[in-house]
Amino acid sequence: MERKGRLEEYYSIFKDVFSNKNIMAISVTVALWGMMGQGYRPFWALYLQNYLGASITDIGIFSMIATAESLLFQLPGGLIADRYGRRKLILAGTVFRTLGPVFYLMAPSWEWVIPGAMVAGMTSLYMPAFNAIIAESLPSERRGSGYGVYNTITRIPSIIAPLLGGLLVDTYGLYRGVRVFLMLQIGASILGIIIRFFNLKETVVHRTGKRPPILPKAQTFKELPRPIFIMIIVSIIGSFSGRLVFDYINLYALDIIKITPTNLGIITSIAGLVQMVLTLPSGILSDKYGRKNNIMVSRVIAPVTQYFMTSVSGFTPYMLVMSVNAVGLAFGGGGVRAGGSAWNALIADIVPSHKRATVNGVIGTLTAVVAAPSSVLGGWLWETFYPQLPFQLSAVIGLVAAAVFWFGVHEPEKVFE
Repeated sequence: MERKGRLEEYYSIFKDVFSNKNIMAISVTVALWGMMGQGYRPFWALYLQNYLGASITDIGIFSMIATAESLLFQLPGGLIADRYGRRKLILAGTVFRTLGPVFYLMAPSWEWVIPGAMVAGMTSLYMPAFNAIIAESLPSERRGSGYGVYNTITRIPSIIAPLLGGLLVDTYGLYRGVRVFLMLQIGASILGIIIRFFNLKETVVHRTGKRPPILPKAQTFKELPRPIFIMIIVSIIGSFSGRLVFDYINLYALDIIKITPTNLGIITSIAGLVQMVLTLPSGILSDKYGRKNNIMVSRVIAPVTQYFMTSVSGFTPYMLVMSVNAVGLAFGGGGVRAGGSAWNALIADIVPSHKRATVNGVIGTLTAVVAAPSSVLGGWLWETFYPQLPFQLSAVIGLVAAAVFWFGVHEPEKVFE
């Protein structure tokens, strides 16, 4: 009976969430884009190294440029989204997004990938609008579980695509395997433009006829609750920690642990399955018992597993470490970019609708300021000292972020619906 009741609850949540066309359109298009990206991303660093002539530090520079672009576009994107609405900005960003894999596909050397990274960074212009429209399209009383449903659907590709990518790379080679998925991602993006154009509905209505200012005012931020400021600090520290190793995790598995592409695809798919299965239950828990505990689970697990990645060898131990890491990602609130069901729901709970995109933009921009050079530092530490050092440093810094969150954020009652 208990199991039947839980299944009925899950069905009810899915029905409520996907009765909204915005959530349906965004979920389908994110899943399509993600599936093609997950097919080549585990092997992207190796492709840059073997076929485009990039060193470990060069890969970090490439990542830094992509991250730095967020510095330029997320805050303006948030301000524009709160003033003029979400829909048009999301559509424009989706068009720009298509150009990234086009540049990657045509690049003769790693330097020519940089324009693609810059274009990809420009798509961060719509990320604050993207986060805001999701929050405003979800039932407020089910915001955590709603994010859980959304994240569950959009993570389905992470179960299938890495395995397909690994098999393709092992069968046809790294060069052809990566390029096939780049072409598929271009097609998925074009389809995404069409789906979003015909289905997305605006969620911001300025009933007073007065729009928020296009430039931020000091008063805008003075009125925000204290937890938001602490979360910004946590996001900055945590992102610096994650960026130290984010672009090198798969390269470490392939080059140092000597995992084969197919086995890496299997491990990534298993981790994706773990994350997908736990995402909705974690969202329900955050609705029932609060967001803070969920965020702490993620904030602790992420750095601990990054440390253990460097102390295991072989397929099975590495798979276990990555599966535990997936548990943390499912609970949300950790990783390279602050996010996840609990984290996004907490922001939506305490920030009013007309400021949500701006706040998301501020978090994204300030995070990028600090995180951008972190990937270069990680590559330099790898090449200058030893490959395990950036992972070990990332673990220490990540646990500092967890401590700041635990002692600095006291979860308030919901202030805004």
